[in-house]
Amino acid sequence: MLRFVLILAATTVLNAQTAPRRTGERATVLHTAVVYVDPDADSQKVSEVSPGNEVVVIQRSGPWVKVFANTNVEEKNEADEPEFSVDDAAVPRAGWIRDKGVVSAQTPNGDRLLYGAAATAEAQAGEPHAPKLAAGEAHLLYRRVAEYFPASPLAGESAWRSADIRWQEEKFDARSRPSYNDPDPHNRPALYQDGLRKVMKQQPGSRYAALAAWDLLDAKMCGDWQGLPKCPAMESDIYEKYASQFPDSPKAAEALWDAAYRQGVLVSMYTAEESRKKSDAAAAHAHALRDELMAKFAASDYTARAQAMVYRVEQGIAIYGSDRD
Repeated sequence: MLRFVLILAATTVLNAQTAPRRTGERATVLHTAVVYVDPDADSQKVSEVSPGNEVVVIQRSGPWVKVFANTNVEEKNEADEPEFSVDDAAVPRAGWIRDKGVVSAQTPNGDRLLYGAAATAEAQAGEPHAPKLAAGEAHLLYRRVAEYFPASPLAGESAWRSADIRWQEEKFDARSRPSYNDPDPHNRPALYQDGLRKVMKQQPGSRYAALAAWDLLDAKMCGDWQGLPKCPAMESDIYEKYASQFPDSPKAAEALWDAAYRQGVLVSMYTAEESRKKSDAAAAHAHALRDELMAKFAASDYTARAQAMVYRVEQGIAIYGSDRD
C-alpha cells in the first residue's frame, strides 16, 4: 500500500511539472520580467525571466499574468518539444509577472515584434562593451519567431540567424583553445551543429540553407597549415564544391575566391618544394577559378581580388610566406 502511495505521489509531481506541455499558452518576454509569488509588486520575488526565455501563460488577472517560467534553461539541444521538462535543473516555477511585453503566437504582429527585438539585441552584441546577455537573447528571440510564427515571411531568416548566432558564439569560444590550431579538423573542438542542420533540412534550396551550409564549412577547415600543402589543397576543394552546390548562395563568390586564393598559396608552397609540375597545375587552377568569378560575379570585390592574386602568381610573387625578393 505504501509503495502504491509513493508511486501515486511521484506521478502527481511528474504530471504537475509537465502540465505546461499540455495546457497554457507558450510565450516569451521582450524585457526582463520579475516573477512574483502573488500579483503584487510588494510580494516575494520568485525569479526573473530574460528576453527570449519561455513562459507558459496559465491565468490572466488585470495587469498581471500567472505563468510557469523557465528562467535558466541551458539549451543542450533544440528539439521540437517545449523547454519545460522534468529536468531537476530546469523545473518551471509558477508565479506572476506584469502583463508587459509578453508575446505569444496570438500577439498581433508578434513575429515582427520578436524579430525587431532580436535584431536590436544582435546589434548590441556587436558593439564594444556589449551587454553580457545580448547575443544569447538575440539567439532565443529569433528562435521564438521561427517557433511561434512558422508561416511568417521572417521565419526562415530567423531560424538561420538563431542558429548562426549560437554557432558564432561557440566558434569564438573554441578559438581560445590550443587545439583549435590543430591542422587536423577532427582534432579541433566539436561545435554544436544541430541548429544549422535543422535549417538545411527544413529549408532546402533556400538562401538560408546555403548560409547554414557555409557556417558548417568551418568544421572542415584546418587550423594552422604549418606550411604544408595538404590543408590548402583540401580547403580549396571544399570551397569549390560549395560554390558548385550552392551557385545562388550569397557566399558563392566568396567561396570561389577562397578556393582560388588557396590555389595561389599552393603555387608558393610547391615552388618552395621545387615541384614545378604541381606548381603549374595550381597556377592553372587559380586562373580557371578567376575566370569563373569573372563570368559569374564580374562586379564582386572577390573577383577583383582574384584578378590581383592571379596577377601576382603570373609575376612570380609569393602568395604564401614572404613576398620580398
